[in-house]
Order: sequence, then C-alpha cells, then structure tokens
Amino acid sequence: MEAKHRLTPSDIMPMAEYAAIRKEKRREIIEQKRNRRLAVGPYATFHFESYQSMWLQVHEMLYIEKGGAEQVAGELDAYNPLIPKGEELVATIFFEIDDPERRRTVLAELGGVEETVFMRLDEETVNAAPEKDQDRTSEEGKASSVQFVHFAFTQAQIRRFKTPGEHVLLGFEHPQYGHMTVLPEPIRAALAADFD
Repeated sequence: MEAKHRLTPSDIMPMAEYAAIRKEKRREIIEQKRNRRLAVGPYATFHFESYQSMWLQVHEMLYIEKGGAEQVAGELDAYNPLIPKGEELVATIFFEIDDPERRRTVLAELGGVEETVFMRLDEETVNAAPEKDQDRTSEEGKASSVQFVHFAFTQAQIRRFKTPGEHVLLGFEHPQYGHMTVLPEPIRAALAADFD
C-alpha cells in the first residue's frame, strides 16, 4: 500500500459514521503508537507522527469540537504539516512534568531546546528542524511543553535507517537537557516504514 502524505476533505468521515467506529479506531491507533513513542531523559517523550495518527487527531477534533464542515479546512491546515512526507520523520515532543512549579522551573531553563534535537546514525547526525507554525520558546527564554520537529534525511541516510539492527541515537544537545537514548529495534523498524 502506498504511503499517504496528506489528508484531504475526502479522507474525513461524516461524524455519525466516525462515532460508530471511534472506539475501535482509537484502540487501533494507540496500538500503532506503541512502537512510535520513546522517552528521552526524565521529562521528554517523543511521539512520531504518521498519516494514521493525524487522521485520528483531525477526526477527534471534529468530533469533540463539533465545528462541522467549516472546521475541516482549519484542522487540515493544522495537522497536514505533521504527516511525514516520505523523506522525513516527524515528532511531537512532550515535556511531561506533573508538578506545576517544577514544570515552570524546568521549562524556564529549556529555551531553544527545539533547536537541539538530533538523530545519529554512527558518525552521521540528522538535526531536527522545528515546525515553523510559531515560536516554541518565549521571548523570556521559556520553552513550550509541546514541540514539533522534522528530521529530513538524505537517501543514503534513509537506506541506513532502514537497515535492520541499525544503531540510531535520539537526543538533545541542550546545555540543560543533554539526554539521549538508542531507538529500540521495534521502534526503528516501525519508523523505517515512514520512508518511501
């Protein structure tokens, strides 16, 4: 099956039909996300997006907000940029800190963290580019608790990433958050399918 890189209005189900399959679809996507989610350090969790995850997100927004046909274009504009386009991986990064005071303190030290995200295949580094929809670091230097990043790969890097057992590091080079981790093989394999 050819990978889909964009949602169109024809991909959107009528909400009555979606409601009938909502529970099953949510369960299906949660299962897929299991091999598309990875914690890095004590606070950051990467959720690697896909056509399916954004399909669900758009349907959920329409279902919950009940904006009807008028809402569709705005949701597609918001979520289409987060669908991988065949030569990239796209991730939403959540900095999850339950305690509000601790969260304020940590995020105040993480300004620009979105500019320091990388993947490394042996000696070769793929630096992530932040989603350009808005600044995710305030003028005061406080990072947002949600970041969106794109990893653009060359064809040679894609071939390496798709190699079973390839050692891939994911991490940050921020002075206050210098954490990294190795992609487990099931996650590497699931993400490799995002490349055409």
